[in-house]
Amino acid sequence: MDRDWFYQDNNTKPKRIRRQRRRRSTGRGLRLGTFGVIALVVGLYLTPTVFDRYILAVALPHLPGSPVPPRGVDASDVPLGLPPATNGSTSFALHESPDSSQDFVAYDPCRPVHYVVRPDFAPAGSDGLIEEAVAEISAATGLTFVYRGITTEAPSEDRETYQPDRYGKRWAPILITWTSPAEIPGLEGDVAGLGGSPYAHTPSKPFVYVAGQVQLDAPDLTNIIQYPDGRDQVRAIIVHELAHVVGLDHVDDPSQLMHEGNNGLTALGDGDRAGLALLGTGPCVPQL
Repeated sequence: MDRDWFYQDNNTKPKRIRRQRRRRSTGRGLRLGTFGVIALVVGLYLTPTVFDRYILAVALPHLPGSPVPPRGVDASDVPLGLPPATNGSTSFALHESPDSSQDFVAYDPCRPVHYVVRPDFAPAGSDGLIEEAVAEISAATGLTFVYRGITTEAPSEDRETYQPDRYGKRWAPILITWTSPAEIPGLEGDVAGLGGSPYAHTPSKPFVYVAGQVQLDAPDLTNIIQYPDGRDQVRAIIVHELAHVVGLDHVDDPSQLMHEGNNGLTALGDGDRAGLALLGTGPCVPQL
């Protein structure tokens, strides 16, 4: 069970920020055409390891109804950016890796991290806050974020990680939405936001985050933004959720923005920055 992040202001009821639970990427059902049938038949005569690594991994993206995009879309030979130097603080926590041999999961630094925004229900006075929060996470990680525009896609706990009809033949972008408990029941009560990413994986290669989501409780944030420092507080909430998206977990240190009991902090702490910088050094995986 994920822990909660409390937003406390002297003039209001505590608000909580929780990240979305991480889930494996399942994608859509695979519909096999002739080529797929041939590949499966050949696979019967090979070991599962050889089939998974060298045949299915190459053939799957080209099959009708594939749940994954063609390999290496937008991939560069080297990272597109580098994280800044930090003071070496260890006051941060990372999401648990699904593989004991991989210390942490991150977004591929050799590809741009695309994101889209559904602007519906955005609080008055929130213009520019998402862009500012994304810029802060980009600067702290060295990851290159690319805004792909607005979308009509609704938030979902079972979001497809590959949506070629909507976004083209690449992994779906990070989806940032202003929403409500009526649409996302997980926002009920004093929960003001959710954030997280599923991961993708190909045999013998590292896990990589793709297609994350930030779901912001518009009614709660509409109230918060009216405080004297409301824009700063809402921006901090978005930064907190985006930090979950790229791989940071909650930390016990109350001086960090990623602490679960935030008391009005609006800036990343030294530990937050050290963790985000580490997450900017993930592996490049052009095979995905």
